[in-house]
Parts: sequence; C-alpha cells; structure tokens
Amino acid sequence: MSDKLVSSKVIKRYSGNPVLSDKDVPYKAALVFNAGITKFNGQYVMVFRNDYGSLENQKLEGTNIGLAYSKDGIKWNVTSKPCFKMEDKEVTRAYDPRLTVIDGRCYMCFAVDTKHGLRGGIAVTDDFEKFEILSLTVPDNRNMVLFPKKVNGKYVRLERPFPVYSRGGRDRFDIWMSDSPDMKYWGNSNLVLGVEDVPFANDKIGPAAPPVETKQGWLTTFHAVDKDTTRGKNGWEEKWQKRYTGGIMLLDLEKPWIVKGICREPLIAPEAPYEVDGGYRNNVIFPGGMILEDSGEVKIYYGAADTVECLATADVNDLIALCKSPVVR
Repeated sequence: MSDKLVSSKVIKRYSGNPVLSDKDVPYKAALVFNAGITKFNGQYVMVFRNDYGSLENQKLEGTNIGLAYSKDGIKWNVTSKPCFKMEDKEVTRAYDPRLTVIDGRCYMCFAVDTKHGLRGGIAVTDDFEKFEILSLTVPDNRNMVLFPKKVNGKYVRLERPFPVYSRGGRDRFDIWMSDSPDMKYWGNSNLVLGVEDVPFANDKIGPAAPPVETKQGWLTTFHAVDKDTTRGKNGWEEKWQKRYTGGIMLLDLEKPWIVKGICREPLIAPEAPYEVDGGYRNNVIFPGGMILEDSGEVKIYYGAADTVECLATADVNDLIALCKSPVVR
C-alpha cells in the first residue's frame, strides 16, 4: 500500500486547530480526543474522551468523558468536571463517545472495557448530568453510532464487531448495521462495508461520526486503517505500525446497509503537524462528529494523533460528489 495518502481537496482544515486540547480542560487531562459532537437545545455540545495523566512523563492514570459547549462550533467551554465515568468490579473504563439527537433526546454511544471483553454501550440523557444506560453489547463490539431518525420504524446503528477467531486470528474488521424496536434489543444485522471495499485499508475499518441525512442518502464517515510492519516508533509506544484515515460514503435512505457510493480515496489523511508528530499515536485521524449546517457547510470533528480534537469543513455537495463508486454484494 502506498505510503503517500493525502486528504481530499474538498476538505479545509480549521486554521486554529486543534479546537480542544488538555490546556482547555479545567481538571486533570492529558489526551483529549475522539469526541462526539451534536447540536442540542440550541447550542453545540461536545463529549470528549479524556485520558488523564502526565504528558511530560508520557504516563496515563485513567479515563473519563468530559463535556463542553459552544455557540459557534469552534470555541469551546469545558465544564468544571467530567460528565460520565463507569468503574466497578467488572468495568475498567468508558470512552470514545458519539452523540446523536433523536426525537428531542440526546443519545450517547460509547465503548466499555471490562474484565471479560470490550462492550459497546448506548445511553440517553436530557441534561448531561444524568444518563440512563439502555443497552450494552456482548464482547467484542465497539465504534457504534446511531442514525438520527428511525428507518422503516426501527432505530438503526452502525457498529464494528471484531471477531479475531473467525477472521484468522488477526485484525480484519468490517462495518455492520443492526436495528432495534426500542434501543435495547438489537438484531437484523447486515454487512455494510468490508475492508476489501476500501483501497486505502489493509487492516480494518469501522464507523466514525454518526450519519447525516441528505436527499441523496445518508452521508457517512468511516475510519480506515492500514498497517506497515516497517514502521517503527511513532508516538509513546515502542512500535506503532498503523495509520488511521477518514473516509466518506453514501448509504441508501431506506436500506442503509446498501452503499450507494464510496470515495475510493481518503477524505482526511494525516498530514498536518498535530496529526503526524508529537502525539500519543501519530498518523491517526478519527472522525467522531459531523454537523450539516443550513448553509450546506459540513463540520467534521476528528481526533488527531490520539491527542487533540480538530475541525475540518467541506461543502455537502462536494462530499456527496466524492461518493461515486457503488459497493455491490
């Protein structure tokens, strides 16, 4: 696989990136990234993953989920304390939140590390102070995102189960879709996109930001991973051989497991200094929030180098135009 992946020309990075880092958090923080962002009750809302500890000593102590608000989606004010944390005898941590507003309520998908595997959770909140946990998957599933409305009377989510045994004992993970009558019981699962469908991935793929609705279909980002064993130290760890990029596809409005079109090249690839250098894991792009404005501008929020949260923008028609190649099963 080519080592030269570049971002699409339709993407414009915000000149003030990152929009959120540890310096913006009024409590213990180190790595602030992989946030979920939506519009809720008249303002922008962000829930972000905070791996706290020491950047100087490259040592982490724990994880929580922080909360921030914004009037313009660019300048963020972080609240005085984290909004969500799960820890008990079974659960180690909750992280990587995604936000979707459905029928006036805000739903949060998140990952949960437990002593018996990694689970995906869904919670609902009206004020970000109290969360009702609606469901937790069996291991191993994560990267779940909800569609912002029911499809054919059912709630719908994208997800990425990662079965090591049945995939030959290695990474080879794909994007699936399930639906639910009540947000608690999920089934009717269908394969949406396989690793083999993405030319710039050779390791795994998965959902990114929750889809947004357009007349042409559900505009949907995904993350794609390529692995190169010749890569060495690219962050805190002794060896980091993977690179994460953001992709874009268009799903059918009524049959969202059908990919009407996909861009065969990355939407966002690691290029900027804060994406490729000085991070916990360099060369990582992970979209977690996408907002379609009335003007047609699309705000795409993404974690960079597993360290900071960033913003890129594009015109919705340009993004749709990228999704030219259908995926046939």
